[in-house]
Amino acid sequence: MDERKNRGRPDTTSLVLIANLAATAVMVGVIWYVQIVHYPLMAGWPHEDFGVWEARHRERTALVVIPTMLLEGVTAAALLGSRLRRVPLWMPWVAAFLLGLVWVSTFALQVPCHDLLSMGWDDDVHRRLVSTNWIRTIGWSLRLGIVAWMSGLLFDDRPG
Repeated sequence: MDERKNRGRPDTTSLVLIANLAATAVMVGVIWYVQIVHYPLMAGWPHEDFGVWEARHRERTALVVIPTMLLEGVTAAALLGSRLRRVPLWMPWVAAFLLGLVWVSTFALQVPCHDLLSMGWDDDVHRRLVSTNWIRTIGWSLRLGIVAWMSGLLFDDRPG
């Protein structure tokens, strides 16, 4: 294709990076909201039927986080196989490592806490959920910084 026709149009790798950045940014917003507002407020939910509240929380949260996490995971994997202009090779790998850390934390720590809370309120499990969720909050935040940095490098118009 004529290079002039492509000028200003992002290539596939650029679109993948934009999708990865968007998905990561959404998850960072979600996780900070959950960490600072939502999880702490769980302590005030009615404890006598807490399992019902927990089930509703999980169903509704899944509608937002599952598609976003899948998009983030697929695009992160695609970026590992791409050579991004001006982006050091280590950056997509560190970003992928952080995503792996977040996923391991999710399925090894937070999901079991939610499973236990689905059976009823437990102060210790709730405390564990809130404290271990910092792993995801910090991991996703660091990841967003790296993916944003990668995006800045990729879309830098300066020569070189």
